[in-house]
Amino acid sequence: MQRFICEQNVAHFQKLLNEATDPALRRTLQALLLSARRDLALLESTLSGAEESPLEARRRRHGDTQSIKQQFQPAFEASSPPYMLLDLNPGLRIVDINDAYAQATFTRRSDVVGRSLFDIFPDNPDDALADGVSNLYASLRTVVKTGQPHAMAVQRYDIRDPDGKFVERHSQPINSPIHDNYLLHHVEDVTAEILSSTKRQATTARE
Repeated sequence: MQRFICEQNVAHFQKLLNEATDPALRRTLQALLLSARRDLALLESTLSGAEESPLEARRRRHGDTQSIKQQFQPAFEASSPPYMLLDLNPGLRIVDINDAYAQATFTRRSDVVGRSLFDIFPDNPDDALADGVSNLYASLRTVVKTGQPHAMAVQRYDIRDPDGKFVERHSQPINSPIHDNYLLHHVEDVTAEILSSTKRQATTARE
């Protein structure tokens, strides 16, 4: 029932947004639509993980997961780019992060391993148009469905600093499957480039 309500809210706000012409109303409806999509993504990630259903997750899952993890663990540990390893089952638990990912996201392995992805990395509650959670979840679902890596468009996804305050972050995420057992999440931070481009555009507009 909760999933049905979330789906109906998404459809309802999308319909209203398509019909609205007033700019202020459109901004309000867009924020409501993004909030409904976020709620649906959080619910589905909890109930089904990145699969269509928990039953499908059990069907696809095979092999010795510990053995599979040990095969790529050395390269994962030594990698300078940031990587996070996810369990694709219900809850989307964080299996591991490398040192580069911990540094980039102000986190520690001991604090995040075993925790749900979106508990650790929620949307910025102060940004009504934040869509990081729903877009990332859609990408993870795509990876599982196709069995192929998926490169996302540049995504704004703010993260919490050591004091718990959200700071602006823009990245180019790539998600990849690992033996039908794990999902590998890689991000390239492009925040400096985006902010620099925005500043140049603002300067040009004033001239």
